[in-house]
Amino acid sequence: MTGNIDVVVIGGGYAGVMAANRLTQRDDLTVTLINPRPTFVERIRLHQLVGGSDDAVVNYREILADGVRLVVDTVTRIDAAERSVTLATGGTASYDYLIYAVGSGSADPRVPGAAEFAYPIASLEEAQRLRSVVGSAPVTAAVTVVGGGPLGIEGAAELAELGRSVTLVCGEQLGPYLHPRGRRSVAKELSRLGVTVLDGPGATVTTVTRDAVQLGDGRELPSAVTIWSAGFGVPDLAARSGLSTDAVGRLLTDETLTSVDDQRIIATGDAAAPSDLPLRMSCQAALPLGSHAADTVLSRIAGERPADFSKGIAAMCISLGRRAGVFQAAHRDDTAMGLHLSGRLGAKLKEAVCTNTVKQLAAEAGKPGSHSWPVRDATRRQRLQAKLGEALAAQ
Repeated sequence: MTGNIDVVVIGGGYAGVMAANRLTQRDDLTVTLINPRPTFVERIRLHQLVGGSDDAVVNYREILADGVRLVVDTVTRIDAAERSVTLATGGTASYDYLIYAVGSGSADPRVPGAAEFAYPIASLEEAQRLRSVVGSAPVTAAVTVVGGGPLGIEGAAELAELGRSVTLVCGEQLGPYLHPRGRRSVAKELSRLGVTVLDGPGATVTTVTRDAVQLGDGRELPSAVTIWSAGFGVPDLAARSGLSTDAVGRLLTDETLTSVDDQRIIATGDAAAPSDLPLRMSCQAALPLGSHAADTVLSRIAGERPADFSKGIAAMCISLGRRAGVFQAAHRDDTAMGLHLSGRLGAKLKEAVCTNTVKQLAAEAGKPGSHSWPVRDATRRQRLQAKLGEALAAQ
């Protein structure tokens, strides 16, 4: 390939920014980052926004390489045949390579009343709206958080620390990812903060009304503010554009993160499903996925075979208000181990992760190609082989 090469990155989250920055290693690339907002959103601080301790945004000038052109717009369609994307404002952008980094957001709630009366928290605008709602509610008003994953736990703890009356409805289990030891630490701290935790059989929300939440076992909880954090979904851009996706809507790729439909399209971050075995949605996975997506593009431009993705996730960090947290260590296949750190040390580690994540993006902007991730998934190849064996056996 000769002449200038156009690379378009859709999505300016953790993975998209990392990929865009890394691509600027070559001066014959024109890198365009298309994002619906003019500022970077620290997704892992949205619960702090709701609680009022952080605004959860960073100026792109602090983390985006000078060589990246930022376009504030939304991509409504990808035309793989024409190698172009359609923008919500009516324009188009052509590409030689496309990096699909649209991220994730709140899952579509299928529980009756949830869409009308519950407040999601997975995007900047949702968190800002919820902050306003919480701020206008009396301190004594009952708050119900639905979802026992990290976002639900963090949101419940943040509000309880402010003196709010909070009930956390988890479904079957509080913190399903956590090791039992880590789970006990989380439960202990939530109890100290005054959060009522409901889990086990029957602790599933079946209906949400304007002022109550009904559970599967027949209980009805008064709820002036209901917060919905039960699961994540991904934008349907890939599916709407005729590209192959998994059941959730993530773009299906091979192990190099290249779309199974088109070698010019590479997916990364929460919206990527390499070999239909996606990594856990997290900023921890987003950074190595973002750098790998850029490396795949750079390899293809150089006429080389891209490497397979082999990185793993080392831990899960959960904040429990501003003074406590849990750092849950994990095996290299991203399953929790017994080792965890809690209390003030856990809080410091979570804050260090949040701060360092932004620093890593800024470092890659200043020195493209410098980002490295030492954690490797030692079992991914085995799981891929097992998945292939199951597919062959089913034929």
